[in-house]
Amino acid sequence: MSGQEIFVIIVVVLLLFGADKLPELARGFAKGIRDFRKATDDIKKEFEESTSELRKDLNDVTNTIKNEVTEMSENIQRDVNEVSEDIRKDVDEVSENIRKDVNEVSENIQKDVNEVSENIENDVNEVKDNIQKDINDVSDDYRNEPND
Repeated sequence: MSGQEIFVIIVVVLLLFGADKLPELARGFAKGIRDFRKATDDIKKEFEESTSELRKDLNDVTNTIKNEVTEMSENIQRDVNEVSEDIRKDVDEVSENIRKDVNEVSENIQKDVNEVSENIENDVNEVKDNIQKDINDVSDDYRNEPND
């Protein structure tokens, strides 16, 4: 309110109640303001007390949810680490088995190649010996043949 409005209200109150009742009215008005402020403070206090329990409950629920989420996250992380470790072990085991199998196949192939090579060499020597024998036989037959 502006100063002029307050002045008009004071003039109207003076006219209605008179100057001698003005101090009584001011005391009553001041008492009414005090009572109103006290009631407002009581309401604020009651509101704060009732909402403090709600805030406490809300904080408790929030902390409980936070702790449960943290615990679930830790459990999931632990499970993921376990599964990851199991997979790594399985992959290492399969890899080692493949390595062993490849080495075994390689050794078997090398043995087979050596055996085939040895057989071929023996066959070549045998054929060579047979050819040499046949040459010798033909040569002997040629020498033993009468000349006409």
